[in-house]
Amino acid sequence: MPDTALPVAQEGTRVLHVSDSAAKRVAFLIEHEGNPALMLRLTVSGGGCSGFQYGFGFDDTVNEDDHVFENGGVKVVTDDCSLDLLAGATLDYVEDLMGAAFQIKNPNATASCGCGNSFAA
Repeated sequence: MPDTALPVAQEGTRVLHVSDSAAKRVAFLIEHEGNPALMLRLTVSGGGCSGFQYGFGFDDTVNEDDHVFENGGVKVVTDDCSLDLLAGATLDYVEDLMGAAFQIKNPNATASCGCGNSFAA
């Protein structure tokens, strides 16, 4: 059964969904970092093999141009420019026989690379 994506903060269609699976994995990683104030920061920047690339990291600061999305107490933060390219996307965490990884299911991507870390819009 697929994860339910539950956005908490949204502005019209500018929403980033965080699946239950992604929220659980982020919570696990934050617990191992030992800082409960951390949030997952998701960014989009120019580069990668398809034009734009996703970036992941931990942050404990919400900047003035940031948007925060939450599922199960886990916060994912992204800046305003990145949200333009992520609007309507779902952050998921998938485990299968090939491995485990965060995946972005992005309706704004017109093409993506084989690894899933970059896309064209």
